[in-house]
Amino acid sequence: MEAFVTTINNFIWSPALIFLCLGAGLFYSVQTRFAQVRLVREMWRLLFAKNSSTEGISSFQALAVSLSGRVGVGNIAGVAAAIGFGGPGAVFWMWVMAFLGASTAYAESTLGQLYKVEEDGQYRGGPAYYFERCLGQRWLAVLFAVSAIVACGMFLPGVQANAVGNAVTQIFGEGSIVATQFGDVGTNKLVALAVILMILAFIIFGGIKRIASFTQVVVPFMAIGYIIMSMIVVFLNFDQVPAMLALIIGDAFTAQAGFGAAIGWGVRRGIYSNEAGQGTGPHAAAAAEVDHPAQQGLVQAFSIYVDTLLVCSATAFMILITQQYNVQGTLPAGEFLVQNVAADTVISSAAFTQLALESVFGGFGPIFVGLALFFFAFTTILAYYYIAETNITYLNRYFKARIPLSALKIVLMTMVAYGMVNSAGYIWTIGDIGVGLMAWINILGILAIFFVAKPAILCLRDYEAQLKAGGPIGFDPQSLGIKNATFWEKRLEKQVDSAIAVAEVQANTHTKH
Repeated sequence: MEAFVTTINNFIWSPALIFLCLGAGLFYSVQTRFAQVRLVREMWRLLFAKNSSTEGISSFQALAVSLSGRVGVGNIAGVAAAIGFGGPGAVFWMWVMAFLGASTAYAESTLGQLYKVEEDGQYRGGPAYYFERCLGQRWLAVLFAVSAIVACGMFLPGVQANAVGNAVTQIFGEGSIVATQFGDVGTNKLVALAVILMILAFIIFGGIKRIASFTQVVVPFMAIGYIIMSMIVVFLNFDQVPAMLALIIGDAFTAQAGFGAAIGWGVRRGIYSNEAGQGTGPHAAAAAEVDHPAQQGLVQAFSIYVDTLLVCSATAFMILITQQYNVQGTLPAGEFLVQNVAADTVISSAAFTQLALESVFGGFGPIFVGLALFFFAFTTILAYYYIAETNITYLNRYFKARIPLSALKIVLMTMVAYGMVNSAGYIWTIGDIGVGLMAWINILGILAIFFVAKPAILCLRDYEAQLKAGGPIGFDPQSLGIKNATFWEKRLEKQVDSAIAVAEVQANTHTKH
C-alpha cells in the first residue's frame, strides 16, 4: 500500500505541477502589476476593517479562518522536511513560492468573493462555485468539490491529528500502554483524543460563525508566540545570521542538495503550508462581508506573507542557525549529504524544530513545540472541516441523494481519531496527494478563467480606480462586463432601491414643509 501511495504521489507531484505553481504565480504577478508589493499598505488597512454581518464574517475573521488552514503542521514539520530532503536552499524556494503565490491567492480569493452565494443564512463560495458560474463547466466544479471533500474531509485531517497526538506525548508522556487493533497506544493520547473530539464537535456543529470566533483569537496568539520564540533564538545567535542567509541563497542554486530537490521540496512544502493556488483559501474568503471582491483578495494575499515569510521562516531560521538538521539525498539509506544530528532523527516530523529550541531553552523547547503543534494542527482541522462542508453544500444543490453534513462531521472525527492513534508512516504522502489534486484542478481552472473573462483583473482595476478617485467603494459587476455574479447584482439592486426609497421620503418631507 505504501508503495502504491508513493507512486500516485510522485505522479501528481511531477515537475509539471511544480512549475505550474511557479508559472501561475508569475503570470498573475505580471497581470496584477505585482499587486502583492504595490498594495501592501492597503492590505494592512483592509485587515482591520469592521465589516461583518449576520450572513458574513469580517475580513479579519476570514483571514483567521484561512490562516487556521494555512498555519498548521506544515509550518513546523513541513519546513523541517523541506530542509531535510531539499537542503537549506529549499527555504529560498519557499520564499519565491510565497512571493509569487500571493498573486495567485489574490486571484482565487477574489473569484471566491465574486461568485459567492447566500445559502442558509451564510455566504458560501470557492472553486466549485466560480468554475460553474464563470466557466460554465459544472463537471469541473463537481470534480473539484469531490476532490476537496476527499482531501479535506479524509486525507489531510489525519496529518494534523497525528501531530496533535505526538504533541500530547511530548508534553505528558505516553502513560499506560493499551493494546488496540491499531497497535499500542498510550492512555494520555487516548484521553487527549476524547477531549479533542468533544471540543471539535462543539465547534464544528456551531458553523462558520463559531469557527471564526475561535480562530480569530487562537490563530494570532499562537502565530505571534511562535515568531517571538524564533526571534529570541535568532537574537541569541545574531552573529550567525549573515552566514545562515548566505547558506540559504547559495544552496538554492548549487548541486549540494540537488537543484531540482531544493525547488521541488521548497515549492511542495510551500504550497502545503500557505495553500496558494490550492483552492482552499477562497472558501474562507467568500464568507467575508466586504464592499468589493478585490478587498478580500488582497487580504488573502497578505495571509501568504504571514504564513510563509513569517511563520515558516521562523521555523527555518531556528533550525538553520542552530544547525540542528540533516540533509538526506539520493544516497543509500543511512547516508547524508549533511549530518549535524543523530542519523535516526525523523526528517518528516517536528524533530529538527524541537532540537533547535532545546539547544537554546533546554527542556522547555520540546514542550513549546508540542503546544504549538497542538494549536496549529487543531485550528487547521477546523478549516478543513469548513472547506469540506462548503463543497458538500455545493453538491447538495444538484444531486437528489443529498449528503448529510452530519455524515461529514462523523467521518472527519473518525479520521482525526485514526490519525492520532497511528504512527506517522506514509500519512504525509497521503496529505500531499490531497493537496496536489486540488492544486492541479484549481490552478488550471483559474488560468482558464483569465483567458475567458479576466474577472479578477477587472475587479482589481476597478477597485484601484475607486481608491484613486477617493471612494466611496462599491461594486457593479455588470458595468465591468462580468456575468453571473448574482450575489453582487442583487446587492446592488437592493442598494439602489434603498437609495430611491430614502430619496422619496426626503422629497415627501420637503413637500410637506
